[in-house]
Amino acid sequence: MVSASAIRRWSWVHKWSSLVCTVFMLLLCITGLPLIFHHEIGHLLGTEVEAPAMPANTPRASLDRVIATAKALHPERVVQFVSQPEDDDGLWFVTLTPTPDPTDDFKSVAVDARTAAVLAQPKFDEGFMYVMFKLHVDLFAGLPGKLFLGFMGLLMLVAIVSGVVLYAPFMRKLDFGTVRRARQPRLKWLDLHNLLGIVTLVWAFTVGATGMINTWADLIIKYWQHDQLSTLLAPYQGQPPVPAAERGSLQAALDAALAAAPGNKLSFIAFPGTAFSSPHHNTVFLRGNTALTSRLLTPVLVDARSGAVTAKPDLPWYLTALLVSQPLHFGDYGGLPMQILWALLDIATIIVLGSGLYLWVKRGQPQSLAREAGVTLPEAAR
Repeated sequence: MVSASAIRRWSWVHKWSSLVCTVFMLLLCITGLPLIFHHEIGHLLGTEVEAPAMPANTPRASLDRVIATAKALHPERVVQFVSQPEDDDGLWFVTLTPTPDPTDDFKSVAVDARTAAVLAQPKFDEGFMYVMFKLHVDLFAGLPGKLFLGFMGLLMLVAIVSGVVLYAPFMRKLDFGTVRRARQPRLKWLDLHNLLGIVTLVWAFTVGATGMINTWADLIIKYWQHDQLSTLLAPYQGQPPVPAAERGSLQAALDAALAAAPGNKLSFIAFPGTAFSSPHHNTVFLRGNTALTSRLLTPVLVDARSGAVTAKPDLPWYLTALLVSQPLHFGDYGGLPMQILWALLDIATIIVLGSGLYLWVKRGQPQSLAREAGVTLPEAAR
């Protein structure tokens, strides 16, 4: 049984961790709701790009031709990435930026993988979903915004743990699921807050933890570059970056990477000098064919000049944790049924957070409320 002094301490922790993070968690839950259905909303808004239907045996255009098609639209820019959607291998997305450095100033060109024809130039940096995404990811504040939201996520985890500790002593005289609607409104909302909080416990902790990990993505990738890539690039030390005019065939680089890791499919290719590659390589990121391995990436470093595979390192545990956490955060593992479940749990969490704010605003006379709730409330926990 939890002692009175322990209840006081846990009540203080729960109160202040909840109060500090609740407004931001509400924002994340509200903005995260449409992001769960971003593909479906994109189809409704007409912003999703799909390759036109063609026979399955239609020959594919060379990737070099695809790149040249996209580059012709923005000759003043450099190609940072080329990627292929997991569910549409008839489509390429080419990302072009002013320099190889990380930036929000990018142009995206969708190119047919069979004909190398431009299908669209989607605007991923504008519109309703873009605003929801940026608010959810970094509050339009870049890395400082991500780290701030990560700290709010940590406070949410503390609030969840402290709430679990307090649940038993505050509900020991009630049956599970009891909501006393006949009593004062604040008591009804207290019961509802406790009920939904314990029901959504595992989901909220999972989403909060994976969201916090996702805010560290930029730092994790930088550490990976320092931790592993620096060792792999030792033979290139002192050599200048490979100029674009001296780079070999990208199609040949892709073929070499696929041959080095049979049974995998392409996720994306990072060009030399970009955040996910080195100044001397095209880094080909491959994914598996199962529900789990399709979320995990295998990097293959291909020499940008010769097209030879120079390394195929295993991802360290911290990058694997990041890659697994990203789809789990938005419920991308189980198709539409899991998305619906994620949305319902998200709505329930919004109610938990909103009711917590209501209980704070209406805190009034905690001792009388505690007597009506059937618990003894320590002085410091009021």
